[in-house]
Amino acid sequence: MLWNLLIHDWIKVYIYNDLRDLFNSKFYNRIASFPTIIISALFHEYVLWAPFRFIDPILLVQHGTFGITHKTHTVKEISTVAKTHQIEITGALEDAREVVTKLTGAMDENNRMIEQVEISKRNASLAINHAFETLQQSLEERKKTLLSELEAISLSKTTALTLQKEQFEKMVGDIGHYTDMASQILQTHTDHEIVALGGLIPTELQATLKRVQTISLTPNQHSNITVSVQTDDLVQKLSKLGHLYLSPSSSMWTSTTVARVGTRYNIKIQSKTSEGAEYPHGGVEVKGEMRSKTHNGAVVYGEVEDHRDGTYTITLTPQIAGPHQLLITMDGQHVQNSPNDLDVRPKRDYRILCNAQQVIQCNRPRCIAIHDNGDIYVASNDHCIYVFDQTGQLKNTIGSRGSGDGQFSSPSGISIKGDVLYVADTRNHRVQKLTSSGKFLHKFCQQGSGHGQFNWPVGVIIDSNNKLIVCDCDDHRVQIFNENGGWLLTIDGKGSGNHSFRSPWGLALDPQGNIHVAAIGSNTIKVFTKEGVYVRKYGSPNYPSGIAIDDEGYSLVSECWGNCLSIYDPEGNKIHTVKNLENPYGTALDPRDGSVFIANCGAATVLKYCV
Repeated sequence: MLWNLLIHDWIKVYIYNDLRDLFNSKFYNRIASFPTIIISALFHEYVLWAPFRFIDPILLVQHGTFGITHKTHTVKEISTVAKTHQIEITGALEDAREVVTKLTGAMDENNRMIEQVEISKRNASLAINHAFETLQQSLEERKKTLLSELEAISLSKTTALTLQKEQFEKMVGDIGHYTDMASQILQTHTDHEIVALGGLIPTELQATLKRVQTISLTPNQHSNITVSVQTDDLVQKLSKLGHLYLSPSSSMWTSTTVARVGTRYNIKIQSKTSEGAEYPHGGVEVKGEMRSKTHNGAVVYGEVEDHRDGTYTITLTPQIAGPHQLLITMDGQHVQNSPNDLDVRPKRDYRILCNAQQVIQCNRPRCIAIHDNGDIYVASNDHCIYVFDQTGQLKNTIGSRGSGDGQFSSPSGISIKGDVLYVADTRNHRVQKLTSSGKFLHKFCQQGSGHGQFNWPVGVIIDSNNKLIVCDCDDHRVQIFNENGGWLLTIDGKGSGNHSFRSPWGLALDPQGNIHVAAIGSNTIKVFTKEGVYVRKYGSPNYPSGIAIDDEGYSLVSECWGNCLSIYDPEGNKIHTVKNLENPYGTALDPRDGSVFIANCGAATVLKYCV
């Protein structure tokens, strides 16, 4: 069919059209058609004859008879049809290019995923080898232990049997000695000599024989050494040891929604499997970036730390203030909550603190802690903990006056982390552990001056390792406990020297993990490492009853008798003072945006300052 079209068009363009234009008459159109049809028929006959040596005259008849009546086409008709076909062909080409572009992109993505599969395979192989090398090492160590115990048991048995054998050998030697003497006497001595010595020899020999009768001649150790290594259960467990996941299909990440220009912003990632379980291995490709919404092209890329246990930390340092978009991916896929909006604010300037932006009425507030969700916990001399929401509305009251579980007497220290609330129950000389909703969990310590005992516990904080740090005010020391109240360390302030302090009241941790102790009896701030080693001191506050430190190292110290809040830079230089307070006790920072809260005890209010 294609061949016929080509021949038809060629003959029509180069023969028929020229003849038609020559005669230029409708009548002569048929005259122009006749040689055209005849030539077409002859051409078809030649096509049959050349390869097959076959001539079919019927083609001449068909073309000559019917071809004359074939409807002719004008150049205009051909041009119109051609344009239509051109449009269709051009559209088809564009469609083809679009499809090819998509297919090429899909192929590139497939190639990238193939590379990622190889990377995942390599990482999984490393994890498997590491796990079984660790297991093999443990088995080798256990084998060495068992063989060492076996050697000890064998040595003990051999030593006991050797000593018994030596005892037998000595007795045999003694008996042989006396029997030899007796035989010699009988053979070589006279009757007078036998009479003189005869009584001695039998006596000694009989004594030796009696000693033999008093000891056991049975070996004092049996030869069996029984070993029990139950391998059936272990082999069964080993046959099912380990699990392979296709990839972490989801994850969760936690961070605040506010960052500061020039300040490191950390994001914590917990990878999960498609079933929702925590993914237990590292090695996944994690990326984080922060994009400005107002400055096109302004992107900050994060530094990723793989903790090799399925968790990651991404650190970004924004350079431009304003709204940003935060994007976190794992193996090229966005994690849960990504993308997410982030408000980047200018670097803190505490010198602008002047008037409180929020005033919360609260009776006799002593200290403050801010939950990650924005709830405000206030320990009050009403012998309870008041909980306010972000708008300042009271939403819960925890505890009442008393010495029972969940009751308080002048609580003067409070700290919250996640769903756990610690309260320094001052006049009951103990610390209580509760849920954030107030359910009692645990209590520890009693009155006294020994390790793990208190005389007026006040300030309390929790470090990143869930260690609890408590000011023991009347014993002039700071004690450190594990999360369940087990005593770990004491920082003793008694005595003289740089390390000494009197009546510690407030506590805070700086970004390096150092412990800052606000001592009301010394009117100074002392800094110690987490191991209790003295570092430095700064400030001369008037009865420093509370302290908070931001993520840049700035210290905010409430001065109860100075009726002010003093602010120090990371080097310990005072840079600003918020005045006109009334006996401020505790101070705290909102972990989400750095807002400053002060327990303004003398005015029965809690003040909030936005930075």
